Amino acid sequence: MEKETLRKHSYVQWLMGCQKIPGKVRKRILELYPEPEELFQVPRERWEELLTEYQLGVIWKRLRETECHEKMQEEYERLRRKGILFVALGDDDYPARLAEIPDPPLGLYYRGRLPEEETMCVAVIGSRDCSEYGSRVARELGSYLGEAGIPVISGMARGIDGISQQAALEAGGESYGVLGCGVDVCYPASNQRLYDTLMERGGILSAYPPGTPPLKTNFPPRNRIVSGLALAIVVVEAAVKSGTSITVSMALDQGREVYACPGRITDRLSDGCNRMIKQGAAIYLDPESFVEELAETYFLQRISPDVKNRGKKPKAEPKLSEELLEVWRALDLTPRSVEEIRGRLPSGIDAKSCSIRLMELVLNGKAKQVSAGYFCRT
Repeated sequence: MEKETLRKHSYVQWLMGCQKIPGKVRKRILELYPEPEELFQVPRERWEELLTEYQLGVIWKRLRETECHEKMQEEYERLRRKGILFVALGDDDYPARLAEIPDPPLGLYYRGRLPEEETMCVAVIGSRDCSEYGSRVARELGSYLGEAGIPVISGMARGIDGISQQAALEAGGESYGVLGCGVDVCYPASNQRLYDTLMERGGILSAYPPGTPPLKTNFPPRNRIVSGLALAIVVVEAAVKSGTSITVSMALDQGREVYACPGRITDRLSDGCNRMIKQGAAIYLDPESFVEELAETYFLQRISPDVKNRGKKPKAEPKLSEELLEVWRALDLTPRSVEEIRGRLPSGIDAKSCSIRLMELVLNGKAKQVSAGYFCRT
């Protein structure tokens, strides 16, 4: 590895290792100092100036309490000798799909390998305390994806996550586990066999430094990586209030396709999935039709608009005022947040105006509000 890359990685790892700094504060200081090396070299006098201006100077002591630069590089080399690799945001081998999400991790520690850039990855998630029905669906889906050569992304948790990943591996496929702890920590311990196989037939990934324990607060941020690496997310079983719902919210923010497996209305583990379907999620019925739809989505994302629309008649636009038509054009069949819709508009309008126009479209029957703050075309 080039010395310059090693130097860059050691500074990124240093900043990622400052766990006591809140994520929002870390994001703000990176707006001021985009390069971690530049941040490392900020003199105390400058932090004292920033104390009043940005209320960030308080973290100076925490940052500088870490090891000196030489120790940082020694630690980096020690991890490499243990088979723990690292990729930083901006590197050529950083997963391109993950780099596009609103809040990509500064870097990823991994054992094994990273998902290939042009691969159709699918995230399979669900309840830890799954039913026999959920277990069967997860096993069937994981096995089919494995045979089809489509990697399964999940959190290596017990229940739906681990079952789908194990099935994919047993079918000869590959899978990647994203952890809420260090990549050198097998969590849960009962999935040691799966952990070992993932390193051989896929990879173990984490945005947390090696040795980090599986703290409860680590898992919600971890979920954005699970969905961020995938082209689509399939929820097999989930209660209404669960970590799965957090992942789905992040997936929608990232523009990912969300599928939910329907269940009986008397089963509490199906309440979350049934509600997602009611709010606009696609229905997962069988692996064959799911993969067919996934392949079409994957293909359409990679061809130019002129090829994509070749031979199609132009769709007639609804009779609306120019202001409403502008917002309507920014919608599609995928539910999107107000902020995401605003970002698609050619002219800048504030969130309040955008929300008002969206509600007018809903009243006109030209749009649908699938959940709080999320809209799509009818």
